[in-house]
Amino acid sequence: MPIRSLPLVTFENVHSTTFECTYGRGCPGLCCTNGRPPVEPEEAARIEKVLPRVLPELRPEALRIVAREGFASRRRNMGRPMLRVANGWCIFFNRGCVLQRLGSEEGDPDRYKPSTCALFPLERIKDGTWYLRQWGHRGEEWLLPCLNPQASTRPAAEGLAAEIALAERLTANNEPDA
Repeated sequence: MPIRSLPLVTFENVHSTTFECTYGRGCPGLCCTNGRPPVEPEEAARIEKVLPRVLPELRPEALRIVAREGFASRRRNMGRPMLRVANGWCIFFNRGCVLQRLGSEEGDPDRYKPSTCALFPLERIKDGTWYLRQWGHRGEEWLLPCLNPQASTRPAAEGLAAEIALAERLTANNEPDA
């Protein structure tokens, strides 16, 4: 592991709490219900490029919406368009994330996913600090079972290793050149 003199990422509570995703082991993908993540322009471009491969994997109702209106809505969050929802689920949800499955087949599960989804349940504060969304922390309103700090004994730093690494990569890419 490379040694850095200063950490690129500061975490408020990830190293002092627990977390374990149970998708496919009791959780049906609740974080994707009514999921309308904002999409960066470069993320939308990647999705658009791979859309012909994604369309056959979508649920019929999602496919109809994408064909009629596209995958991004006119609704905005933080100035960015948001993904559409079909029957209460993210447009790309079909027994899991279609974008993640396609990326996984190519060796990178986050290649096509919006960064908001790939980083969940990590959240970045305006000062650049990251934290783990959990019940009772920073007024968290989403009562997903995985956000219950009592739901697991697995240290969050271990359970979220991939998300932490992605947060570090994204932070490094956004740092000004020295």
